[in-house]
Amino acid sequence: MSVSIVAARYAKSLIDLAKEQNVLEAVYQDMLLFKDTADSNRGLMLALKSPVVRHEKKAGILKSLFEARVNPISFAIFLIISRKNRESILDEIAAEFIKAYNLNQGIQKATVVTTTPLTEELRQQFNEMVVSATGKKVQLAEKIDPNLIGGYVLTIEDRQVDASLRSRLNELKLQLTN
Repeated sequence: MSVSIVAARYAKSLIDLAKEQNVLEAVYQDMLLFKDTADSNRGLMLALKSPVVRHEKKAGILKSLFEARVNPISFAIFLIISRKNRESILDEIAAEFIKAYNLNQGIQKATVVTTTPLTEELRQQFNEMVVSATGKKVQLAEKIDPNLIGGYVLTIEDRQVDASLRSRLNELKLQLTN
């Protein structure tokens, strides 16, 4: 069975359990914490994915890093996954949980890349663009890329609006070479 299917099943079970226990928001924050920790600490995921590192050692790593920082439900899931020798997919499970949570709450993630930081007015305009396109609440991530020269690139899931000066210059260059 593929990793994404297994991760999605664990994530769905965790969402159901969190709803049942009325700790959905806390578990969501825990999954964000785990995903952020895993993304910023390559060594953690290398240790969890390593077949050489023993199961007890992996459980100890999870315990020392997260037991005091996360909800008991989240930590119990970490231990269950660890007992099943599935520590290597914990980051996938966290990502699937975050996706499922956003879907459940009607939240749409979008990323806007600009050359300079957004003003509050521009941020509001981008939020309105995403709301009108999707009809969902917006969670807007902002990135700065001076290579764009000007304009913006807005990404919503697999759709992208490229209104950057760099792309327009590239289009003009292609037209001139033809």
